[in-house]
Amino acid sequence: MKFGVVVFPGSNCDEDMFYTLKHLLHQDTVKLWHKDRDLQNCDFIILPGGFSYGDYLRSGAIARFSPIMEAVINHAQAGGYVLGICNGFQILTESHLLPGALLKNENHQYICKNVFLKVMTNHSLLTQTLDRDKAYKIPIGHGEGRFYAPANILAEMKANDQILFKYCDEQGNISLEANPNGSLENIAGICNKERNVFGMMPHPERAADTILGNTDGKLILESILTEIHAEILG
Repeated sequence: MKFGVVVFPGSNCDEDMFYTLKHLLHQDTVKLWHKDRDLQNCDFIILPGGFSYGDYLRSGAIARFSPIMEAVINHAQAGGYVLGICNGFQILTESHLLPGALLKNENHQYICKNVFLKVMTNHSLLTQTLDRDKAYKIPIGHGEGRFYAPANILAEMKANDQILFKYCDEQGNISLEANPNGSLENIAGICNKERNVFGMMPHPERAADTILGNTDGKLILESILTEIHAEILG
């Protein structure tokens, strides 16, 4: 399994993700420059967090038209794996690889803090090995993280079991008080209907090293590896 981390102008979590995958999880990992069109035979593409192109138009809106995104879209449509984190999640909604949109936080402020996530389904590469009774502590850092989708799209997502994570408190209770940005129904992460494209606002790569005192994010990324290795072994 080979991972590719896309680097856009303004990416600021690409190094974190590269380090986590290559040095903590010991995976074959390369960086992919936004102007290139070659995915270098990567199996799993990651769009990291940051402020691609300065978010001058709308978060993720300009990055969606980067040369490499044509290859990423083709990769996803062919069944290849893609994960977008924070700004990467925004890019995936702008590219229509994921439903809904990420709007300005309800308080119109940038929010950077630890939050807790509850796993809503194990029917996903990203969540299959995770404990649905556990509240996972993962950092957020965004100004436009409020997930929104029209009622008909939300209903379709629920019917297809596409909601992966919701914001909760430390005890795992989903409530308005535990919602940091006003996201619709506390939604923090989703996947597409085909279950090969994933997006989440919190940063698992920022909670993957023991030196940080929190490795809950590493568990999320290890869930990917566990399932992929199982598929390879048949």
